[in-house]
Amino acid sequence: MRRRDFITAIARSVIALSADATVRPGYVLAETSFKRPLIACLVGGSKASSGRFVGIFAQGMRDLGYLEGRDYGFEVRYAEGDVSRIPPLVEELIRLNPDVFVSGTTGGVIAAKKLTDTIPIVSEALTDPVGFGLAASYARPGGNVTGVLVTVEDLPTKLLTLARELLPKARKIGLLLNSTNPTQPLFRSSLEPAAAALGEELIVIEVGSRDDLYPAFQRFARDGAEVLVLSYDPMFLSERKRIALFAIAERLPTIFGFRDNVEDGGLMSYGTDLSETWRRIATFVDKILKGTKPGDLPMEFPTRLQLLINLATAQALGLVIPPTVLARADEVIE
Repeated sequence: MRRRDFITAIARSVIALSADATVRPGYVLAETSFKRPLIACLVGGSKASSGRFVGIFAQGMRDLGYLEGRDYGFEVRYAEGDVSRIPPLVEELIRLNPDVFVSGTTGGVIAAKKLTDTIPIVSEALTDPVGFGLAASYARPGGNVTGVLVTVEDLPTKLLTLARELLPKARKIGLLLNSTNPTQPLFRSSLEPAAAALGEELIVIEVGSRDDLYPAFQRFARDGAEVLVLSYDPMFLSERKRIALFAIAERLPTIFGFRDNVEDGGLMSYGTDLSETWRRIATFVDKILKGTKPGDLPMEFPTRLQLLINLATAQALGLVIPPTVLARADEVIE
């Protein structure tokens, strides 16, 4: 066979095989590679205490038509409630060059922003993103950061007002802060003038690790704190069961910003539902994967604040919840 005839025969065979592959499912002559987008996720708590939020995010993605493993890859790291672990974990995730980076803490957003101006960053727990230089404004963030805020204006002071309603005669209110969390000074600066206006003495104690928690509760009791307010913090969320036990041991009523703390033994909470915000950020990720720039996605505020009361904890503390407070509760745990 002449060389030209041989080449022609080979070409005809290839065309025939290609055509046959289109009508016979499962037969592939040559497959075009498809790169799944990668979503990297940082969770501030432990897998045991916060892993369900990842499942809620995945459900939010499924509701939008995305199936993990089929439509996107997913890498998650847990900081175990230790804020000092956040920067190296974020660096590890950013090195993967994900299509979207999701952070469950503002600290994670700050760490990621230092490493990249191009990878989209979405968070369900933003605190003062404009003040931290993460966004130009809530309506038009610009840059590569967007998401849902964890609090609304004056919410920390409302926790203080709630403490006053709970114990009208209380004059010493404890405030527990995590010294390693960059958002904590904002929480403190909101409460100090409000406490002064109410004639309250604010007893502030900072902790840096989980080992500092019980000594802090003992000190609050010694210093005469009558009710304790805890800030929004991944360690306080991750250690919520131990914190509830410490509070009962020292006879200290506690008020939190997250319902999860009350579900695991805290007394009261008033704030956002983290389950709902983790679900909501799936819509941000969806829009980004479809081509919208994160800087063009307005940041969202919590749509609903919930008051949760644990009556079993109140009974353990020998405390009667005022009827006016009880009547406003969105949910009561018996």
